[in-house]
Amino acid sequence: MTGAHEQTVLVTGGAGFIAGWCIVELLTRGYRVRATVRSAAREADIRAAIARQVDAGGRLEFVIADLTRDDGWDEAVTGCDYVLHVASPLGGGAAKDAATLIAPAREGTQRVVRAAVRAGVKRIVMTSAAAAARPPLDSGRVSDESVWADPTDPQFDGYRVSKILAERAAWDLVSALGAANRLTTVLPGAVFGPVLSNDNLGSVRIIQRLLDGRPPALPRLGFAIVDVRDLAELHVRAMTSADAGGHRFLAAGEFMWMEDIARTLKSELGPRAARVPTRRLPDVVFRLAASLVSDLRSLAPLLGKVTSVKAEKARRLLQFVPRPVSTTIVDTAASLIG
Repeated sequence: MTGAHEQTVLVTGGAGFIAGWCIVELLTRGYRVRATVRSAAREADIRAAIARQVDAGGRLEFVIADLTRDDGWDEAVTGCDYVLHVASPLGGGAAKDAATLIAPAREGTQRVVRAAVRAGVKRIVMTSAAAAARPPLDSGRVSDESVWADPTDPQFDGYRVSKILAERAAWDLVSALGAANRLTTVLPGAVFGPVLSNDNLGSVRIIQRLLDGRPPALPRLGFAIVDVRDLAELHVRAMTSADAGGHRFLAAGEFMWMEDIARTLKSELGPRAARVPTRRLPDVVFRLAASLVSDLRSLAPLLGKVTSVKAEKARRLLQFVPRPVSTTIVDTAASLIG
């Protein structure tokens, strides 16, 4: 890309799964990348993981910045042309996690946005979540960018509530600062794809557990899936497209039931997927388990539901073309198996 080598992009949460692939995509396109980490101890491992995908050639640097602290953010964005705000605290999914996730997600986003606007960056691209555009489950509506999820809806766990509130806070803040056209948000579905390291696996834990034979029987749960490599490319397109400012973009490909994911792993990986379960878990059994196990409780409303996600806006404005989900599933598993 012309002039990319002269431009610097700040990527927050540099140790994360999505951020790592955003760094790879940016370096591949010739940008200079500055990544935030909470501890300098992570730098060597991140550099090694990135180096297995692309030669940074001296174009990758790290700075210390934490979503829960004001310190470091002005310095982090100084001299940057763009910001990809990918960092977000992760939780186990239980309702009790909401209190520990919401404040750093929302206030951390405000810290990043304020610093970026003060620094005069051309575009801030924030990673939200498809759940932030999900209507009530029985409404008959399909997720699209015009929908704002209700954070009090019981279908959402603490992590998703934090994503909903953080994106809302970002839009409110840029509006107050007169900079709404400098923000773009990307709302991915379940993010799978090859791992750069075994840290912060996020949604990829679903594939890892299946390879390990867990759960022994499969509940009727499914996901609208996006490949992390396609998602990283979409972040960069959202960053550079003149038409993307002030817009939200859902990012997801096909919806896939856990049974279909397991079947794909079995058929494509053969003996390497020997432990992947195939039996279906009766709905009544899952509901009973969910009533007893807090981490499963938020999944109960999703049982048997197809959470449709319309990504036509990203396809139309940003030429988003997700690869086949079966390819993503197999590549994810292969990277985990090694």
